[in-house]
Amino acid sequence: MKWAILSGIEGNLAAYEAVLQDISKKRYIEALYIIGDLVGPTKESEQLVERVLKPRRGELEPLVCKGWWEEQCLILHAITGNGEPTELIEKYGSETVKKLWEYVPRQTVRWLSTLDFGFFELDCLLIHGSTVSVSEELTPNTSPIIMLDRVTRMQANNLFCGRSGLSFEYQLTNGSITNSVTTLDTQISPHTVNAHPRKIIGVGNVGKIAGQASYTIYNPSTNQVDFKTVYYGNNKGFIAQHQSVRAIKSSRTGA
Repeated sequence: MKWAILSGIEGNLAAYEAVLQDISKKRYIEALYIIGDLVGPTKESEQLVERVLKPRRGELEPLVCKGWWEEQCLILHAITGNGEPTELIEKYGSETVKKLWEYVPRQTVRWLSTLDFGFFELDCLLIHGSTVSVSEELTPNTSPIIMLDRVTRMQANNLFCGRSGLSFEYQLTNGSITNSVTTLDTQISPHTVNAHPRKIIGVGNVGKIAGQASYTIYNPSTNQVDFKTVYYGNNKGFIAQHQSVRAIKSSRTGA
């Protein structure tokens, strides 16, 4: 049994169809996850949601969790937060706010509000950002201490994330975190948590780059990760490629 893990479709229906077509050629895929950023400020977002909710005969039914764009929709419609999409405006401007409001209608936002924050399957956590925030980007340059903290918060051995849009495999071969609390009156004895080897996997991005969609296939039986890239449209064709892997030995101690 293998999983196909997608993120960052961002309303790009053509990219999603290209990935589904590639997945259909692989008979060993038994689960399909979309870990956030299904919708985006595009006219196809509503059609994409309908496509996800009504898979065709023989297709897998996707399991979908919230991402950054879903969170912005909920804030924009005052379903969560204070109703002010400050982060969205600062990052993309007011014109994008208008498009998101227009292209992702209220009824779809209600469905988005029912989505889970992430999935915990076997020893794997599948989440858009991190265990701290849907907005946090974990990348190959994130420090081992932060990576260790994020993955151990949910006691997972493998953390799959999509916020950065990058395809990477980050290995923590060993590590420890020491916590201590000091007040004016007393000091609590330090507590050390030792961690066994773990992985943080960036699953790529399906919809952001026109004509190119990247996603991840994972085999939970062997713990093997394969990064795939699908070219579609003018660059139609399929290329499966292994992206760069960064292995990091973490022996630092954080206070």
